Amino acid sequence: MGYEQREDLNVVAERAILVALTLRGERIPIDDRFAELGALTESAGGVVVGHITQKRRLPNGRTFVGKGKVAELKDLADSVDATIIIFDHDMSPSQIQNLEEATEKKIIDRSELILDIFSSRASTAESKLQVEIAQLQYTYPRLRAMWDHLGQVTGGAPVGIGTRGPGEQQIEIDRRLVQRRLRQLRREVEEIQQRSVREVKKRNNDHFTVGLVGYTNAGKSTLFNVLTSGGAWAHDQLFATLSTRIDRWELGGGMGVMLSDTVGFIRRLPHHLVASFRSTLEETVHCQLLLILLDASDPSAMSQLDTVEKTLKDIGAEHQPRLLVLNKIDRLIDPADRLVWVSRCPDAIQISSVTSEGVEILAEEVRQAVIGPVREVLISLPIQASKAIDFLEKRTEIVERAWEDNRALYTVRLGRNQIEQILSRERDVTIDAMPAVDAIESLWIAPPKNGDCCHLPPHRLER
Repeated sequence: MGYEQREDLNVVAERAILVALTLRGERIPIDDRFAELGALTESAGGVVVGHITQKRRLPNGRTFVGKGKVAELKDLADSVDATIIIFDHDMSPSQIQNLEEATEKKIIDRSELILDIFSSRASTAESKLQVEIAQLQYTYPRLRAMWDHLGQVTGGAPVGIGTRGPGEQQIEIDRRLVQRRLRQLRREVEEIQQRSVREVKKRNNDHFTVGLVGYTNAGKSTLFNVLTSGGAWAHDQLFATLSTRIDRWELGGGMGVMLSDTVGFIRRLPHHLVASFRSTLEETVHCQLLLILLDASDPSAMSQLDTVEKTLKDIGAEHQPRLLVLNKIDRLIDPADRLVWVSRCPDAIQISSVTSEGVEILAEEVRQAVIGPVREVLISLPIQASKAIDFLEKRTEIVERAWEDNRALYTVRLGRNQIEQILSRERDVTIDAMPAVDAIESLWIAPPKNGDCCHLPPHRLER
């Protein structure tokens, strides 16, 4: 395949054949894999015109699929006028090259397809830099197989002393250019990351932060628009969101949180993208509560949940309290389907971002997580601590008020996390005649750090 054809990796308006092998240890049903790969292809703008599958113990080292399947693939591609063949696997450069020569069609693997989608969707300066880094990291080891302009280049004049010798191959020039560009891009991304870390730290100090995470196309952006003033681009396609959007979510009673909508996860997300988008995922890592959104109508929902939890662990976001939210329950027409989810995940909240069913219950759960375990206590603070007193009057349940020796005495019902907010406004505070720090350790039990989303959700704090 020529250089010009390999350069154009965009699958927009291309007719695609999808290929998936059932290899040893493969647990995901082939129909589910084709459904996801087809959705990825359509998200990139391609049109699926055929499918081919094969059961093998291991991939063929030269062409990934067997010799007979290569011939079948070429015949099918010619008969349906396909222009591209997409594999639901990551392939070596030589396998791609050999298949292109055998089929005379463009071959791309799963990672290359996802990179193409990310490239077309990147809109912010940060996401564009991150995508380019991921593309260069993917391309670098494949230069020899991808380019055919590998002639030798000699330095200086074409003849004469000092010009003889092996010279420098074009591939070495290409690799040096890629490395130089990568260094430049990483410097730019690092500057953005440093600003992002400072912003995240300040936001966590000023607000309670909640992160929406989940498999791609689970409905995160749609729910984000329902819960906040909106503005996130929501569309029924994979990877509609590539950059983090943050807005205030009003929970009622003068209480609100900062809600972030992040990039979706997917099975076998290319590690280059995970590494490149780490600064974007910083929002998830540092959120004080995670809402794991799951498409309850998707037959692959449980395997998608496994993928989400694995990705959260990979990026270091495994210790925050979390709440499992089953979205798109409006698509579950049979009540028995909902009962199945109740038995699987009894603590999960069922909602619909489209009809707003269950949204109020979700808000109340988040409100309880923000407040923390509730106790009735006697708080003493200076009468001039206006900000802390205002917080008590507006955000807590007051049982009794009194004033004594220039101090305000409040008997209130309030949560563990609200104490932290009071202390951020006034340090001279006693609780039940104890210093605030001692009272926190004595009166409140710290919530668990981790747990299973379905069976022991960490968000179930003591009330």
